[in-house]
Amino acid sequence: MNHFLLLAFAIGFAAGLRSLVTPAVVSWAAHLGWLNLGGTPLSFMASPVAVGIFTVLAMLELIADVLPKTPARTAPASLAVRVITGGLSGACLSVANGSALWIGVVLGIAGAMVGAYAGYYTRRGLVSRLQVKDILIAIPEDIVALGLAYLIVR
Repeated sequence: MNHFLLLAFAIGFAAGLRSLVTPAVVSWAAHLGWLNLGGTPLSFMASPVAVGIFTVLAMLELIADVLPKTPARTAPASLAVRVITGGLSGACLSVANGSALWIGVVLGIAGAMVGAYAGYYTRRGLVSRLQVKDILIAIPEDIVALGLAYLIVR
């Protein structure tokens, strides 16, 4: 199996943890030339506009994540965003490495679903077992999602 397909799944997993951080990291990677998306339908991801939009959205997501009224990542709308961004990010990794776009989409979506539910239940379990405020788990999870996405694209 091509290891880039595993990376497409893994970047989807990261999107399951933080839906907008992942495409921001992928967009930066394309912009910096770490991922070659030139001449593909996903070349827009390398543009300064995409980098700017995804970066601002990622920062807003990190702020919203620690607010008490933020819906669970497994809520339909939140899950839909994770599926979309996981599929987009997976497609970027797949295309950048010479694999078919649709394979990256499927693997990114699968990874996003796994990441969303694994992250939700892990976070909920840690808050309960450690008897700490949610923010004390949310912030390290932010760091894990960002670090994982960076390691995958680098």
